[in-house]
Amino acid sequence: MFPYCDYHMHTPLCGHATGSPEEYVKQAIKVGLKEIGFSDHAPMVHMPMPGITMAFDELPKYHTMIEDVRKRYASQISIKIALESDFLVGFESKTKTIIDSYPYDYIIGSVHFIDDWAFDDPATREYWKKHDVNDVYLKYYALLRKSAQTGFFQIIGHCDLPKKFGARPSIDLTDEIKATAKVFKDTGVAIEINTAGLRKPIGEMYPAPNCLKIYREAGVPLTFGSDAHHPEDVGKDFDKAVDLAKSAGYSEYLVFKQKKIEKRIKI
Repeated sequence: MFPYCDYHMHTPLCGHATGSPEEYVKQAIKVGLKEIGFSDHAPMVHMPMPGITMAFDELPKYHTMIEDVRKRYASQISIKIALESDFLVGFESKTKTIIDSYPYDYIIGSVHFIDDWAFDDPATREYWKKHDVNDVYLKYYALLRKSAQTGFFQIIGHCDLPKKFGARPSIDLTDEIKATAKVFKDTGVAIEINTAGLRKPIGEMYPAPNCLKIYREAGVPLTFGSDAHHPEDVGKDFDKAVDLAKSAGYSEYLVFKQKKIEKRIKI
């Protein structure tokens, strides 16, 4: 069964996405989605990052844009308003201020930085040569656990993101992933199957099948997201995402409203 909703998509306000919110909505309707959630990149709390995230003063515009399409397309599709917010150690208070400033339906927590390095940014890809891949993964999973423990997020985004450019650990990370899964379960966060990985150099959805199975065995709930930065990517490869979910043992996924589980839908 095709998933009911796509919970991860962006707008041009982040500086690296194209297409109007209306174009994303129309594509969602075209591919048969019943609900979508806009989750554009929240303003960075440690420094302005134009071209990566929206600025603080653009948040009201973001809300207005999504509220507008939500009203105009209410009879055709349910539209949720959310954010993808970076977890940055030492900036928890500023992060909380942003995510508490508007009645968002959910917040996707993402780790894009190891120390000051945006490890998934194509502009800094060469920096991988200066880092030990195993160390990057170990730091990444530690940050994922810390992000869940803040209680800020309902969903953890693309939770094996360091593989984006093809970097794979040479050590067995099973225990790290199991420890992370336990924290996710204990803190009540969901993970997403994010199909954008199929459009990246790694050519694989996030998380990898072995990781997803560990999360399922730990009882961590699921959502689906295309991570669309262009309208044509809305709901893309969701048939493959369903197959991946089923192969890991998942039989349902979550729908959120005002940061609470609204319902559980069978796959």
